[in-house]
Amino acid sequence: MVQKIDKIDLAARAGWLYYVAGYTQEEIAKEFGISRQSAQRMVSLSISEKLIKVRLDHPIANCMKLAVELKKKYSLKECEVIPSISQDSNTNLGLGQAGAQIMEKYLESKKPIVMGLGTGKVLNLIANELSPIDGSHHRLLSLVGNMANDGSASSHEVVSKIADKTNATYYPMPLPLIVSSKEERDLLHNQSSTKNVLALAKEIDISFVGIGQIDNEAPMYKDHFINKNELDLLLKANAVGEIIGWAFDINGNIIQGHTNNRLTSIPLSKDSDKLVIGVAAIKPKLTAIKAALKGKLINGLVTNEMCAKFLLK
Repeated sequence: MVQKIDKIDLAARAGWLYYVAGYTQEEIAKEFGISRQSAQRMVSLSISEKLIKVRLDHPIANCMKLAVELKKKYSLKECEVIPSISQDSNTNLGLGQAGAQIMEKYLESKKPIVMGLGTGKVLNLIANELSPIDGSHHRLLSLVGNMANDGSASSHEVVSKIADKTNATYYPMPLPLIVSSKEERDLLHNQSSTKNVLALAKEIDISFVGIGQIDNEAPMYKDHFINKNELDLLLKANAVGEIIGWAFDINGNIIQGHTNNRLTSIPLSKDSDKLVIGVAAIKPKLTAIKAALKGKLINGLVTNEMCAKFLLK
């Protein structure tokens, strides 16, 4: 165990020297009194053990061009396009780092902000990649209920994780995502703690949300927030995607009725004057992402080249 700790400590030091201080592997070997091959292994270990987070600061020309075209076509306030892995159209690789970089830009603001946060795998990736920041003057607000109907917590809840890294005050939404009736939803929204969260939502400056597809592999269905009958009814109503639980059609119009009538999430506005950044890229979500942009449910986007090219067709 001691040997393993020593090895991890050496890997962390080697990774810092290589990626931060700019040492060559030969210089690291000389610094530690080890062979160049051992130095190379230590640097590799710093990555495999996630001791070092690598971000690409150099903007790739094609990605920049795609981002500019997306901003123009969809009137976006913020857009980041990252390189795609050509052989895998179903990977979120790189979205966490790119999303974290943009989120950090706003969290580093000296001016206090209220940040709204959705949920899901990609938001979780962002939370994991976020660097520690003194954001004690900011407030973080969960836009979506973080409980399943059986009372279990969502595994993709992010607001507390981001608060831990920023020391910001945070406001969770301790409600089921979807309840049994509109009357139950209204009753829960009238509780004093929930009313405070709903009131604070009107002060949100910027939001980060995931975009889920509505199909037989829909995240809301796979994560047990809706059942098969509810999913089938949404599909019959021509729903193609959802943001913080709000189902919408191919033109980005919010579906009337169905689970939207019983949803506890913060209301989703079309053409908001506040920045709403959607983070998504994988192939099953393409139609939902395009619909969200067409309907102006989001006005910021973090995605990859594959998705950007589809959106520009």
